[in-house]
This record gives sequence, structure tokens and C-alpha cells, in this order.
Amino acid sequence: MLSRLVIQDVVLIEKLSLSLTQGLNVFTGETGAGKSILLDALGLALGARGDSGLVRHGATQACVTAEFTLPSAHLLFALAEENGLSAENPILLRRTLSPDGKSRAFFNDQPIGIALLRRFGETLLEIHGQFETHGLLNAATHRGLLDSFAGLLELKRKAAHAHTVWQKAKNALQEAQEAQSRARGEEEFLRAVVTELDTLAPQAGEGETLADKRVLLQNRGKILEALTLAAQALDSERGALATLSQAGRSIARVADKDPLLPDILAHLDRAAEDAAQASHSLSRLLSAQDSAPDTLQLIDDRLFTLRAAARKHQTQVELLPDLLNDLSARLALLGDSSAVITRCAEEAAKARHAYGVLADELTSKRTQAASKLAKKIAKELPPLKLDRAVFSVELSPLPEDQWGAEGKERVHFLAATNAGTPPAALQKIASGGELARFMLALKTVLTDASPVPVLVFDEVDTGIGGAVASAVGERLAQLAMQAQILVVTHSPQVAARGRHHLRVAKRVTGKQTFTHVEALDPTERREEIARMLSGANITDAARAAADSLLEDGG
Repeated sequence: MLSRLVIQDVVLIEKLSLSLTQGLNVFTGETGAGKSILLDALGLALGARGDSGLVRHGATQACVTAEFTLPSAHLLFALAEENGLSAENPILLRRTLSPDGKSRAFFNDQPIGIALLRRFGETLLEIHGQFETHGLLNAATHRGLLDSFAGLLELKRKAAHAHTVWQKAKNALQEAQEAQSRARGEEEFLRAVVTELDTLAPQAGEGETLADKRVLLQNRGKILEALTLAAQALDSERGALATLSQAGRSIARVADKDPLLPDILAHLDRAAEDAAQASHSLSRLLSAQDSAPDTLQLIDDRLFTLRAAARKHQTQVELLPDLLNDLSARLALLGDSSAVITRCAEEAAKARHAYGVLADELTSKRTQAASKLAKKIAKELPPLKLDRAVFSVELSPLPEDQWGAEGKERVHFLAATNAGTPPAALQKIASGGELARFMLALKTVLTDASPVPVLVFDEVDTGIGGAVASAVGERLAQLAMQAQILVVTHSPQVAARGRHHLRVAKRVTGKQTFTHVEALDPTERREEIARMLSGANITDAARAAADSLLEDGG
């Protein structure tokens, strides 16, 4: 609820602090007293356009603060969190306006933009009156209001989820088709590169292996010379093998003559065996060197070819095998893409069908609810002196490319107030007073469907009196059981229904005129309603009539 409104230097208001209550708050006063200034100030605090003419003459700036106390589940808290703002009760919306038209906005003393202030305001309050209307007049809200009225929120949640699944499936299909298109465009290039690399046949670690061989071949002469000299040192007539053999034979002849000689003989045998193994290995290496197919030129040519390919494809020699595998896989996808696209198309069609079933159910239930809503509102119109008015709910099918999370159709509230005129958008059908009463009828029926906790009605009783005014007051009181209502009224029947009565008046101080507002106690309230009944000269009969109205309103 709106618990307090503080206004400073707005038109005729120097400084004013209003405390408001839950239920029906009525504002009365003579024409021109400044009731519209209060609504202008309230609108300013909630993000309405800042007109520099609102700044009181001679003041440096106008300032309005609206204080709200909200339940923890109110969507304003989620909106504040989305925008990185700290939010806790009481919620303070403050707006300042300079004579040059510049304005600033604050949320709980945190600076915010005017657009965000307006979004906050839309969650908190609706104004219905002769010059300013919000909420129900915005066609974008009609579908949600009809769904709330029909109790379709759970079905909408399921439809929204199905729509998300369908969109993901559609996107997957589109991506598969685009991938196929790109792959086909690359096919000639891919085939050429894969053929080239297949012919080259790069092997893992080949570059490093060839580099090692190249080092060996560059030192081949020195290695062969060393191997040859070593073999000669072992195998010549006076080489190590012959010498060790001769030494072994000499010791063997006398080994039984000295106990130390067998050990020496064993050492000579092992040395001879190792020398023989070394000679065998040398012979094998020499043979391998003589028969090796690789030449330094062949290795240089292979390394040059591999390095040239790596430069061409902007990679490293060691990564050429991986490049070949990757390009081969991409080329293979061309053959698989049709199957992938077929599968994606089947999934998209299945998801579209699932969404369609739920969306069609939404359409069916909305159609039924639209008829019920129209009938309920039709019953509210005659008592409000709208006997000839007609209300209807139009469901307009959308083309498939506009189907969304909320279904396949738009919803519009239409009305006509005169016989023979076609239904049209609500804001085009009537004068301000008629429109405000139409809004009252809609709000009476849709109270539970709207999340906005504060409703303002500006002179909803224009042009009516007697029983019609009494009906208006009754419906305002009924609405006030579900939401906080602020009503500016000239009707004593409406004023008598108020739970909190505030009187707006002017006073002259020196050469300046100021608007002030006072909360009325029961005696003052009786006098004000009597004034509304009889004018400036309040009679006993008017007071008696006021007592009667207050008794009925209580």
C-alpha cells in the first residue's frame, strides 16, 4: 500500500505530508482547490513525464516522495534485484524536478533512471481518470489479465516451456542446415587438402625422427671410420680377440698348478666373451651402415616437403597428422549431414506439435473465459449509468512466426458505449468520466487478476448522481477490500464510503496561495459531506442526509 506521500514545492503546494491507510481513501474539496496537483505529484514520483511547470514559482526544485509498504512476494522486489538494487520495506520512490526541466530519480535513496522508476511505478499503482489512464488501457496487459481471470497460469507455464523446447529444436535444425551449407561450400577445398595430405602421409613424430637421422647421416663418415678401426682392433691377427684367446690358453695349461690361476682364467674368458660380443655388434652396425636405404638427400627432401606443407596450412610438422584427421572428419560429415538434418527436423516437428497442443488448449480456454468475462462486466455496466455500453474480448490469431511463449493469439478488450457504434479500444470509446467508470467495472471484475496494489480514480463520478453515484461508491468500497483505493470525488455518496477522508483546500498567506490537505475526524467529515450535499450554506437537513449516507457507507 501507499503509506505516505510527501510533496514539496509542487505548483501551489509548499510542503505537504499525507498519511494514507489501507482500504478506500477519499479526497474531496471545492473545484480548483488543487486535487489534480496531488495526482500530478504522485505521477511524478512514479515516473510520469516531468513538466517544469510543476515547480512552484520561486522554488529551486520540486520534490515528491512516495512511500510504499509491500508484501515480500511483490514483483517489485524481483525487479529491483534484477537491476542490482537493494530493496526492503518501506520502499521509497523519490523524484526531484528543476525549473529547467531536469529531473532525478531515487529508489530507497539509490539513484536510478527515469525509465526504471516508471517500471517500478507500473507495478505499484494505476491511475484511472479523465486525463490519465494506465494498466487496463494497455493492450499488452489484456492477455495476462484474461489468463489470471481464467486460472490459466499453470497451463501457460507448460506452454511456455514447450515453446522454449520447440525454439531450441528449431535452432538446432537451422544450425545443422547452416553447417551443411558451409561444409558443401568447403567440399572442394577439403577434398584437395585431404588428398594432398593423404599422399604426403605424415606420421606422428616423423619430423623429430627425421631430424635425428639427419644428424646421424651428417656424421656417417666419422662413425664408419670409428667402427672400422674398432673392428680391426678386435679382429686383426694381433687384435684383442686373438690376444685374449692366447692368454687364456697359456693360463689353462698351468691352472692346476696354482689356486689363484682359475680365477684369472675366468676373468680372461669373460673378457674374451665380451670382446667377441662387441665384435659381433660392430660387424652388424657396419653392415647396417653399408645397406641403409636412407641418404642425407632423401631425408632433407622429406623434411623440406613436410615443413612446406606445415607452412601452407599454418601449423607445425608434428600437427600435420592431426590436421589430416580433422579435415577427413569434416569431409566425412558431408555424408552424415543429411541424417543429422533429418533427425533435427523430426525433433523440431515433434516439439512444434507438443507446443501446438498446449497452445490450442490455451486458445480454447481463453475463448470460454472471454465469454464469461464479457458477461460479468456486462452486469456491472448498467448500475454505473453505462446501460448501452457493450464490452467484448477479442482473440486475434497470430501468424506462426509470431507464436510465442504465451500462445498463438493476441487478446484485446474492446468496448462501445453508444448503440450502433462498433467496439473499439477502451481509450477511444468514451469521455473521461465514462472511461473511468468503465475502468471501475473492469477492475471490480478483475481485482484478483491484477497484481497492482494501489488504484487511483480521478473524478470517476463525473456527470452522475443519486443511485448511480451510490453504485460507484459501493463498487469502490468492494474494490477496497482487495486493494488500496484513492479516489478524488465530488460525490457525497462516494465520499461517505471512505475509510479515510482527506479534504483539499486553498489558503492565502500574504500574497501567496497555497494548497493544503487535512485528514478529517468524524465531525469534520460529517460537515464536509453536508457541504457536498448543500453547498456553502450547510443546513440541518444536509447534516441529516450526511448522517444517513455515513450510516449506509459504514
